Amino acid sequence: MKIGTKSVLFGAHCFLIHPWFVMIAWIKLYGFPLHPAIWLSFFFHDLGYLGKPNMDGEEGETHVELGAKILGFLFSKKWADFSRYHSRFYAKKDGVNYSKLCVADKLAITLEPYWLYLPRVNWTGEINEYMAQAKNNDGKYNSMSITTENQKAWFKDVCDYLKKWVNEHKDLKEDLWTPNTKQSITKTGVWK
Repeated sequence: MKIGTKSVLFGAHCFLIHPWFVMIAWIKLYGFPLHPAIWLSFFFHDLGYLGKPNMDGEEGETHVELGAKILGFLFSKKWADFSRYHSRFYAKKDGVNYSKLCVADKLAITLEPYWLYLPRVNWTGEINEYMAQAKNNDGKYNSMSITTENQKAWFKDVCDYLKKWVNEHKDLKEDLWTPNTKQSITKTGVWK
């Protein structure tokens, strides 16, 4: 089974857990969502990881397209883009602003306790890719200055960074923190 599928079934993007944290994050940031597209986006935005051989490489970065297709089919291009640009890296690549879903998605991980998150990403093996990205001086997460001494410290640093990012960007201010991703990404997630 590919790592992306494992992530959606029982990992970081588990369809039974992650959407609820995104919903809670949305309510904290923007209040109770009224539009049905917002509710559906909580559950569909990461389904594109199904079948992906990596999380942050070439293939994994395209995970945003499935949710965008579903929301576009059900509603409109506006809602497709709302789902598509929940990835700040994908938004940068396309030269557009990230969506409010992106902000809620980033806050969601910070709401999840380490004792619920870390066992899942260990079970799927995602933690290996995430920590390798944090160690990689050429990787897209290099500017985040995340420790890799142990998983709990890594998780704390990721959450601290994301809380700061969310606080700075909850009003959809221009994202000057995320590196420009117009370059191609290798299968290992290293920027060229």
